Amino acid sequence: MTNQTSEQFWEQRYQNMTGTPNGRPTAKLVEYAADLPAGRALDLGCSRGDDVIWLASRGWQATGVDISATALGVAAERAKGAGVSDRVRWERHDLAESFPAGEFELVTALYFQSPIAFPRAEVLRRAAAAVAPRGVFLLVEHSTAAPWSFKSTTPFSTVEETLASLELDENWEPIFIGAPARQAKGPHGETAEVLDNVVVMRKRAA
Repeated sequence: MTNQTSEQFWEQRYQNMTGTPNGRPTAKLVEYAADLPAGRALDLGCSRGDDVIWLASRGWQATGVDISATALGVAAERAKGAGVSDRVRWERHDLAESFPAGEFELVTALYFQSPIAFPRAEVLRRAAAAVAPRGVFLLVEHSTAAPWSFKSTTPFSTVEETLASLELDENWEPIFIGAPARQAKGPHGETAEVLDNVVVMRKRAA
């Protein structure tokens, strides 16, 4: 695995997936975005589109980004089936090399982590820079791992370390910063309590 590129790893992963996506949006996205006025949204590492489709169903013009063409193809078909194709855009990016253009009222990075090394902190800083004035940046990441998860070669960050890596200035105000626990469910029905780092920030008006 260490000799694979990010594209090779994620393309192989999605090509090998046989299960149907459950269609459920990420819980923290629902918690923090359900009451936001719809605008333009950007989801980094959108996978097979659950979060983008949920946003589009609530009136957002939502852009989903992933490195895997296979994941994006599945997401596009699911958006068509959900009747929201006119409100979604799918873009394939290796975010170490390129990034979507424009500003967004909501930018999300939901479990945007990989066992393949890439300049994640740099990408997240670029994501924060893409948030429009009065917009929200929502980051959720694993802080501890369930037994069935990928084995990381580096320790997980604390929420304080993650926040510091974003290098946000005084133009940002916190909505929530913490590491709440949740009950994770594994591929065979097993469960474990894990912690997630959650950073929710609002950019002040220009």
